[in-house]
Amino acid sequence: MLPDYRIRQRDYLLEIARALTQELNFDKLLARILRLATEMLAGKAGLIALRGERGGWNIAAFQGIPISFLEQISAILAEVPEHEEQAESELPEVSRLLLLLAKRSSLNLLTGVGLPLVSCNQVVGLIFVFRGYQGLFSNNDRALLRSFADQAAIAVRNAQLYAQTSYEKRRLDALLDSSADGMLILTADHTIERCNRAFARLYRQDTEIIQGQSHEDVIRWESRRQGTTLEEAEAGGWPLTPNANLYIEGDLQRPGGTPLPVGITYAPLLSSEGSLINIVASIRDITHFREAEELKSVFISVISHELKTPIALIKGYVGTLRRDDVSWDSEVVQDSLEVIEEETDRLTGLIEDMLDASRLQAGGLSFNSADINLVEITEDMVARFQTQTDKHKIMTRFPENFPVILGDKNRLQQVLSNLLSNAIKYSPAGGNIVVSGQIRAEQVIVCVQDEGPGIAPEDIPHIFDRFYRADDAVRETQGAGLGLYLTRAIIEAHAGRIWADPRPGGGARICFSLPIERD
Repeated sequence: MLPDYRIRQRDYLLEIARALTQELNFDKLLARILRLATEMLAGKAGLIALRGERGGWNIAAFQGIPISFLEQISAILAEVPEHEEQAESELPEVSRLLLLLAKRSSLNLLTGVGLPLVSCNQVVGLIFVFRGYQGLFSNNDRALLRSFADQAAIAVRNAQLYAQTSYEKRRLDALLDSSADGMLILTADHTIERCNRAFARLYRQDTEIIQGQSHEDVIRWESRRQGTTLEEAEAGGWPLTPNANLYIEGDLQRPGGTPLPVGITYAPLLSSEGSLINIVASIRDITHFREAEELKSVFISVISHELKTPIALIKGYVGTLRRDDVSWDSEVVQDSLEVIEEETDRLTGLIEDMLDASRLQAGGLSFNSADINLVEITEDMVARFQTQTDKHKIMTRFPENFPVILGDKNRLQQVLSNLLSNAIKYSPAGGNIVVSGQIRAEQVIVCVQDEGPGIAPEDIPHIFDRFYRADDAVRETQGAGLGLYLTRAIIEAHAGRIWADPRPGGGARICFSLPIERD
């Protein structure tokens, strides 16, 4: 039969063992271990101090210690000299200071004993028990405290590992959720284990619904442009190496939505034995890249056509004038030079528009603002364009006392030039072209109206887009589709707005507004 005190000691150790497996809260576990250790050693008070990963000591649990005395202990622990190589060197000093402080206090804490918490040959903390009576701690007391210290060290180590795991999980979650690209983490059998918010937005379905589904049920292709699917690649032996990334591009089907152009990169995660653990899929929306490619194609097509026509005319007239077997009279020469000059001006205008479009994309379109009399500018531009057409009558209609505005004179002349040029170009039968103005409370409105066939309703949302030209315009007139694009940019840079009125068959009417500068 074991003596009663041995039975009690065994029961305490069994309770601690149960606590290690039952108690998940780290702070509560340490408090429970300390309470049991203090009771078993007939102590009056106790504490558990943990050493930080970067040095320093902090009280993690205490019992029977007043707050005022605890503050003194914390101040002493903060002053313990740090030993970078091993924490064991700090333990004697910590124990000595705690015991000295206990004896100097008026709390009847007359003696104490401390033992290190050691896990994996590394000191992680200290357990210290105070008594209220004189007498040394016996070897049996120290052995018991050692058992408690070992148990507490296991708890601390487990808590540190759990905290590290939790931190890594939070960091992974933060990385996934802050990514602008969609991310999927697949198991080896292609089950979607994790889905970030970006992919849920792209796919237009909640994260909770996507997670748990099979990769093949979510990633379904409307069409493919390049690369092989994940299933095809694995059938061919993928992945052969840890860095064997796989890329595929195409149009992804979405539930109840239009297909989305995406590029997907698959990266394998292999174990040390080379077996596949996870597959990380990065899904990028390439709509803008696709649009850029299409815009590039349109640009090359339009510019090639627009450059080819004037160059061909210039070359033809120059070649004709240079013929040695013909003597041209002065009238023919002047007419030919006039055509060459017109086509050269046309090329110059096209190049200037392209440069302005490029500057606009780069944010470098310059503006020099000053007080502008919009009526005078409009009348000057009307007079200039009236000399270019015999089929049209260009008129202005502005109310009296039309306010002065703040703007860039050259850029606003460019706006009026584009609008008047279009009005002449798209009303080939002639008629009236009217430039009118209106005064509103905080802005002025200027409209340019012709008597041509007008703008088709389906074209109105796009006429201010770069390089856009309606089908009828492409067949009947020349142009690169940059004039209205630049016009809108200039008006918006002046804090204004531009729009087209839907008037099919009743002529085109394009208006813009500009703010009035109030004193």
